[in-house]
Amino acid sequence: MEKEKVSSGNIIDWSVLSRLMKFVRPYKGRFILVILLTVVLGVLAPTRPILIQHTLDHDVAFGNYDAMVRMMIVLMVLLVINSIAQYFHTYISGWLGQQVIRDIRMKLYEHIISLRLKFFDKTPIGRLVTRTISDVETLADVFSEGLAAMAGDLLQIIFILGFMFYQDWRLALLSLSTLPLLLISTYVFKEKIKVAFNEVRNAVANLNTFVQEHITGMNIVQIFGSEKREFEKFREINEEHKQSNLRSVLYYSIYYPVAEIIAAAGIGLLVWYGAKGIIHYEETGVTIGKLIAFIMYIQMFFRPIRMIADRYNTLQMGIVSSARIMNLLDEEEHVQQNGNHKPEHLHGDVKFESVWFAYNEPEYILKNISLHIQPGETVALVGATGAGKSSIINLLNRFYEINKGSIKIDGIDLKQYELGTLRKNIGVVLQDVFLFSDTIFNNITLGNAEVTEEMVWHAADLVGARKFIERLPGKLSYNVMERGATLSVGQRQLISFIRAMVFNPKILVLDEATSSVDSETEEMIQSAIVKMMSGRTSIVIAHRLSTIQKADKIIVLDHGEIKEVGRHDQLLLQDGYYAQLHKMQYKEFV
Repeated sequence: MEKEKVSSGNIIDWSVLSRLMKFVRPYKGRFILVILLTVVLGVLAPTRPILIQHTLDHDVAFGNYDAMVRMMIVLMVLLVINSIAQYFHTYISGWLGQQVIRDIRMKLYEHIISLRLKFFDKTPIGRLVTRTISDVETLADVFSEGLAAMAGDLLQIIFILGFMFYQDWRLALLSLSTLPLLLISTYVFKEKIKVAFNEVRNAVANLNTFVQEHITGMNIVQIFGSEKREFEKFREINEEHKQSNLRSVLYYSIYYPVAEIIAAAGIGLLVWYGAKGIIHYEETGVTIGKLIAFIMYIQMFFRPIRMIADRYNTLQMGIVSSARIMNLLDEEEHVQQNGNHKPEHLHGDVKFESVWFAYNEPEYILKNISLHIQPGETVALVGATGAGKSSIINLLNRFYEINKGSIKIDGIDLKQYELGTLRKNIGVVLQDVFLFSDTIFNNITLGNAEVTEEMVWHAADLVGARKFIERLPGKLSYNVMERGATLSVGQRQLISFIRAMVFNPKILVLDEATSSVDSETEEMIQSAIVKMMSGRTSIVIAHRLSTIQKADKIIVLDHGEIKEVGRHDQLLLQDGYYAQLHKMQYKEFV
């Protein structure tokens, strides 16, 4: 499994941040309110030491009881206002964060489902899950604990510095004498924790990818007895995840005690100098009230300094996650939906004209493919594994784009069709049936409100699936569980038949849809296939040649090239590729 690289570079990527702020625009009013509340909180906090200083020096010192009571009331009112402002600031910033991550997650998922299959071929599913869930969730903290909180801390620091220098510049300088040490330790901490958080995010992505892939492929792991080996791989990845987290814990455990010691040293210097100043009041002008106010100031000053490092790293995590999300949103591996042709009905005339296709150029999978399928005609594609049969079907559905040539339906280039209309008119039944953890009805309709229950039952009657569905608890409301685990292989295949037929497609694609079912079920759905193909252009990917002997045309592929075209009897007489394939499958009878 390819591991994701640790990103590097500047923490505050303003281009990413500006793109993130575009998602805030619909909530501009709430965002402005958060900013105003941030300013209010930044101003309110430093006013308390001033009022306490005034009370000690002018009221307590002279025994002015009434003034003391009034000041107590003012302080209580300020505390209530501060608490109310803090409540709304916390709630609105949190609300804003949740609204934004909801919109981003919806935008991201909408983008992911529009990507072509080529993108999913090279991108681990676990990594996409991490982007959609974990990385987006991290962005909530950017609004609740990152930008707004960091701005509030900076404002508070500015106001505190202003009050301190206004009161006594000498005490202010002494209070800040230990600040360089704190800034240096904060910078070192920031740089260390930046790398640690990047490693944590990457470790989470790698862990998600490994778990998702191996749980999905658990049958392979157990069939080949690889449990211990895969567990060892998981142990190594999990160990990396643990070590990444422990490094971040280590940096926190060192930084905060160091920051406390530095802050305490500043307070100690302040108390020492302030006590001397009180004794020599006539020379210094230092009072008890001023000293206590400065002790409060320095505690209020160093707290946001310490918190800014933490806020900065919260913002950093959000920016890293944002960058990854934006990179995914910038991914251009999606089908260009530039067509607007939406015919009411298709005739089913399919033509490939000199089509070349490669998943990775210049390794062409299909080479100069030219074929013409008449409306209502049944065509079979045969050939060894890797011959290019499935690639032709993928191109017809525009899951991938061709490199050269053209594909036309009813004489119109495939790219001119509106994508939804195109795929709605091509019914596909795959050999490997995928069912979602949902009801039979929803697995058939896939959420299309136009499909009624009557239409589903009609399609079920056509493929002979009504009896087995009616025997299930809840019938169409029966939950098939993940990947249809509660149904047999044959039942899952019948559901896929209904799913293909309920939309009444004009072109039908069958990837040897009976190869995985028992003989009794095969006999039942073979008769249904005849009805399904009636009046439709049908393309059958054949693995067993016995199922295609009645096809109007058989196209033999080998290494991405068409080698032979004709009916079953004609191709046998030619004694070429098809005849060789036929002999290989029936050599026991030869």
